[in-house]
Amino acid sequence: MSEVSSGVVLSGSPHAAHEELDLRGVICPYNFIKTKLKLETMKEGQILSVLLDEGDPIRNVPQSVQNEGHTILSVEQRDRVYRVLIRREDTD
Repeated sequence: MSEVSSGVVLSGSPHAAHEELDLRGVICPYNFIKTKLKLETMKEGQILSVLLDEGDPIRNVPQSVQNEGHTILSVEQRDRVYRVLIRREDTD
Protein backbone atom coordinates (compact mmCIF):
# COMPACT_ATOMS: atom_id res chain seq x y z
CA MET A 1 0.00 0.00 0.00
CA SER A 2 1.12 3.53 -0.65
CA GLU A 3 -0.03 6.82 0.78
CA VAL A 4 -0.76 10.20 -0.74
CA SER A 5 0.17 13.43 1.02
CA SER A 6 -3.21 13.84 2.74
CA GLY A 7 -2.71 10.56 4.59
CA VAL A 8 -5.34 8.73 2.53
CA VAL A 9 -4.38 5.13 1.85
CA LEU A 10 -4.39 4.04 -1.78
CA SER A 11 -5.62 0.48 -1.88
CA GLY A 12 -8.27 -1.94 -2.96
CA SER A 13 -11.01 -1.74 -0.36
CA PRO A 14 -13.10 -4.49 1.21
CA HIS A 15 -15.93 -1.98 1.74
CA ALA A 16 -19.06 -2.25 -0.41
CA ALA A 17 -20.61 1.02 -1.54
CA HIS A 18 -24.29 1.75 -0.95
CA GLU A 19 -24.33 4.48 -3.63
CA GLU A 20 -22.07 5.60 -6.47
CA LEU A 21 -21.47 8.93 -8.18
CA ASP A 22 -19.64 9.13 -11.52
CA LEU A 23 -18.17 12.62 -11.55
CA ARG A 24 -15.67 12.13 -14.34
CA GLY A 25 -15.59 15.29 -16.44
CA VAL A 26 -17.18 17.40 -13.68
CA ILE A 27 -15.06 20.41 -12.71
CA CYS A 28 -14.34 21.87 -9.29
CA PRO A 29 -16.19 22.92 -7.21
CA TYR A 30 -19.22 21.18 -8.74
CA ASN A 31 -17.81 17.70 -8.08
CA PHE A 32 -17.51 18.49 -4.37
CA ILE A 33 -20.98 20.08 -4.25
CA LYS A 34 -22.54 17.01 -5.89
CA THR A 35 -20.66 14.72 -3.48
CA LYS A 36 -21.77 16.77 -0.46
CA LEU A 37 -25.42 16.82 -1.60
CA LYS A 38 -25.39 13.05 -2.16
CA LEU A 39 -23.88 12.40 1.28
CA GLU A 40 -26.64 14.53 2.83
CA THR A 41 -29.25 12.09 1.44
CA MET A 42 -27.49 9.06 2.91
CA LYS A 43 -27.69 7.54 6.40
CA GLU A 44 -24.82 7.67 8.86
CA GLY A 45 -22.40 4.79 8.24
CA GLN A 46 -23.37 4.28 4.60
CA ILE A 47 -20.61 4.29 2.00
CA LEU A 48 -20.49 6.41 -1.15
CA SER A 49 -18.24 5.56 -4.08
CA VAL A 50 -17.18 8.57 -6.14
CA LEU A 51 -15.34 8.42 -9.47
CA LEU A 52 -13.07 11.42 -10.00
CA ASP A 53 -10.58 12.63 -12.59
CA GLU A 54 -6.93 13.21 -11.81
CA GLY A 55 -5.68 16.71 -11.00
CA ASP A 56 -7.79 19.17 -9.02
CA PRO A 57 -10.75 16.80 -8.48
CA ILE A 58 -8.72 14.11 -6.69
CA ARG A 59 -6.69 16.71 -4.80
CA ASN A 60 -9.68 18.77 -3.64
CA VAL A 61 -12.73 16.53 -3.19
CA PRO A 62 -11.33 14.04 -0.62
CA GLN A 63 -9.86 16.86 1.49
CA SER A 64 -13.11 18.86 1.35
CA VAL A 65 -15.14 15.79 2.32
CA GLN A 66 -12.86 15.20 5.31
CA ASN A 67 -13.23 18.86 6.27
CA GLU A 68 -17.00 18.25 6.36
CA GLY A 69 -16.45 15.47 8.92
CA HIS A 70 -16.80 12.38 6.73
CA THR A 71 -14.26 9.53 6.50
CA ILE A 72 -12.25 8.63 3.40
CA LEU A 73 -11.97 4.84 3.50
CA SER A 74 -9.85 4.37 0.39
CA VAL A 75 -8.64 5.91 -2.85
CA GLU A 76 -8.00 3.55 -5.73
CA GLN A 77 -6.50 4.63 -9.05
CA ARG A 78 -7.25 2.90 -12.35
CA ASP A 79 -5.64 4.54 -15.34
CA ARG A 80 -6.54 8.24 -14.97
CA VAL A 81 -9.68 7.71 -12.89
CA TYR A 82 -9.85 7.56 -9.10
CA ARG A 83 -12.46 5.71 -7.04
CA VAL A 84 -12.90 7.25 -3.60
CA LEU A 85 -14.89 5.45 -0.90
CA ILE A 86 -16.45 7.80 1.65
CA ARG A 87 -18.24 6.80 4.85
CA ARG A 88 -21.01 9.20 5.77
CA GLU A 89 -20.58 10.42 9.32
CA ASP A 90 -23.08 12.21 11.54
CA THR A 91 -22.18 15.84 10.88
CA ASP A 92 -25.35 17.45 12.24
